[in-house]
Parts: sequence; C-alpha cells; structure tokens
Amino acid sequence: MTLFSRLLSRSSAAATANVPEGRRIYAIGDVHGCLGLLEGLLARIDEDDAQRGGPRGQMIFLGDVIDRGPESAQVIDRLIALREERPDTRFLLGNHEETFLMALEAGDRDVLRFFKRTGGIETMMSYGISARDADAVDLGQLAAMLWVSVPEAHQAFLKGFEHMIVEGDYVFVHAGVRPGVPLDAQRQSDLRWIREEFLRNRRRAPIPGKVIVHGHTIFEQVEERAGGIGIDTGAYHFGTLTAMGFEGDARWVLQQHRPR
Repeated sequence: MTLFSRLLSRSSAAATANVPEGRRIYAIGDVHGCLGLLEGLLARIDEDDAQRGGPRGQMIFLGDVIDRGPESAQVIDRLIALREERPDTRFLLGNHEETFLMALEAGDRDVLRFFKRTGGIETMMSYGISARDADAVDLGQLAAMLWVSVPEAHQAFLKGFEHMIVEGDYVFVHAGVRPGVPLDAQRQSDLRWIREEFLRNRRRAPIPGKVIVHGHTIFEQVEERAGGIGIDTGAYHFGTLTAMGFEGDARWVLQQHRPR
C-alpha cells in the first residue's frame, strides 16, 4: 500500500465508513473511452486483489464509460467481456450513457446535437462514422447512421446499467445526490447530472450516516470531503484513471496514468 493510499484510508474528510463484512469493493471512476487506461487499471486491480487475499473483490463502475476519449466502442466490448469473466461486476448509468441511449432510441435532433457537442463525435468515430460524415449529413441521417453502426449488444448492455448501489455505509452513484433527500426519494436525473447543489457544502454530509462515492465532476486528485468522495480524475483530460478500494473501514487508491 502506498503512502498516498495509507493517508486516504486514515483521512477523516469523508466520515469513517464500512462496507459489509467479508466484502472487498473496487469503485472505478469515469473511463470516457480511454481503453489503454482501463486495461492498465484492471491489471492493477487484479494485482492488488491477489495481494490482499481472501474472496475476490467486486468492481463497480461509476458511469460515463463512453464519450470524449477515442475508444468508446472498444471500451464497451472490454466491459462486456469483463462482466462475462466476473458476473458480479456492476455498472452505474452516467449522463453520457443516458444521452447516448436517448440519441439511439429517439433520434431526437436536439439530443443528437447535444451528444455531438459533449464528446459524441469521438464515440461515433469509434463505431466507424467519420467526423467528416457526421458533419456532412443532416441530423436525421446521422441518427440512422448511428442506429446501424452501434451493435444491439452494446445497446442492451448500456440499458442494463443501474442508478444507485448501496453497500454498507457507502452509496455509489454517478454524479451525486440531492442533499437532505432520503435515498429512496432521490430523482434518477439528479443521480446522473447533479453538481453544484451536491458539491457546494464541504463541511456537511449530504446524507447523514452515508458516504457518497461518485464520478462526474473532474478533480486533479481524489477529492474527499464531509460525506463524499469524488474519484473522477479526468481520464481523457488529465490522463489519470482512478479506482478506490474498500474493505472493512479501510479505503485505498489505485491509479493508471497515461504515458507522458
């Protein structure tokens, strides 16, 4: 365990919390189409898991596995294979998956326009649609191209993503929660999109007695605060993909960095 990991496991910024006894969990931040970083981090998780011994750990992906980076289709292929290897792996729906599915299902022009602006061009390119073609055709034609290009298995995989996972004192979501609202009353849209209302108060836990582990908002390093831990360290932007491990009352960080 690195010094950084030890310091995080002792930190009081996010309240002391536990996962259920006998469990080990690895939460993985926003991959955003960065296949090389994903492969490297999975190898680090496997090595860490083996060194710690005991039952094999479970992985939870916090959403936004697609868009912005160059290999969204390839990342989905890898995660489908991972789920076959490790059927207990779980996936949370991020705002980028939601937008992608809406663009595929409805072909809505406004959604497609938004999708293109927020990293969707790179996703389309990973499915063989060139940037030139994406700009040359109208949005109706683009919707048809996208529908034909994205395998049904990819769509079915993304549609199976969850909205929230609760493990002991930890709540895993993509973006965050609305402070003060009971977990069973949270709006799914907030779980995928919320930002400022969730992040603004660093001294008060948004849900008393729970620690919210999330992605969505990029930090240069893992961000711990009262009742919350952000682990989106900007895979496509800063070149760092982060996982956090949990066992008992300990937590630690594993990271994969893009070669300089």
